[in-house]
Amino acid sequence: MQTPPLIAIAGPTASGKTAAALALAQRWPVEIISVDSALVYRGMDIGTAKPSAQERAVAAHHLIDLCDPLEPYSAAQFRRDALRLIDDIRARGRHPLLVGGTMLYFKALIDGLDDMPPADAAVRELIARQAAEQGWPALHARLAEVDPVTAARLPPADSQRIARALEVWQVAGRPLSAFQQRAGQGLAIELFSLEPLDRAWLHARIAQRFEDMLADGLLKEVWTLMGRGDLHPDLPSMRCVGYRQSWQALQDAQTKKTAHTAQPDAPPPLSSAQLQALKASGIAATRQLAKRQLTWLRSMPARRSIACDAPDAQDQLLRQVAALWERA
Repeated sequence: MQTPPLIAIAGPTASGKTAAALALAQRWPVEIISVDSALVYRGMDIGTAKPSAQERAVAAHHLIDLCDPLEPYSAAQFRRDALRLIDDIRARGRHPLLVGGTMLYFKALIDGLDDMPPADAAVRELIARQAAEQGWPALHARLAEVDPVTAARLPPADSQRIARALEVWQVAGRPLSAFQQRAGQGLAIELFSLEPLDRAWLHARIAQRFEDMLADGLLKEVWTLMGRGDLHPDLPSMRCVGYRQSWQALQDAQTKKTAHTAQPDAPPPLSSAQLQALKASGIAATRQLAKRQLTWLRSMPARRSIACDAPDAQDQLLRQVAALWERA
């Protein structure tokens, strides 16, 4: 029998990817492979909108809770893990379903990706010290000398990616752009993209979801992470949307709290103005993330676009997937 095609559901944050995946899982024997760079971190549940225990009971989920927030996880690692899982799931007679919004991970699967060197803590610390002394624009200028292709696509303030590019250069002696060129055979994927016709619909969902995260205890979750003592806001995990803004808000509130308001196990209370500022910054950052995700998706002409704000969006997806899986 012909192997059923590999299906992926991509889309911006808050576009309904999880609900769409679970709708497929209720009809076919599906195991979900997360394509999300934030869901890999343990202890980061609320701010990443991690699938609940009830949702995970509908279908097995993979590549969730892999790493401590202190540990790096790269696109190359994702590709290796995803390829192994695809084979394992198919060997069990089930359908692997790729679901997420980290477009670099999709690119790593579809186009292939050369294996880059792993993170080097000593080199990262050296780069961080240099950035503290010289500033990120100076390090961006240095990157332009050794890897002009990567530097051209990064703004001078993108500290995380500038640091990684310089780290790769120093560890491997090759520019990051050389590793990111197509290397090896990519996967044939039927990519379904959930994209809103009305951007205001997505913005409303983003705002409501961030409100819900705060109500569900996002600040307490971030406060617990801060209390570990070994994390800092420049880590990739803590730069995730929602976490970076919450970390800054809690730091600001902590410096202003008085002794009688201090509670060791609870985050410092935010004033009304601080809470409103956090909501505004968190929602704005999430909207910017969604914009980048949509821009990336629209550069992928082979995708099958479905209007996620259409009332029959899930039915459209089910019909199109059925035409692919039931024909195989």
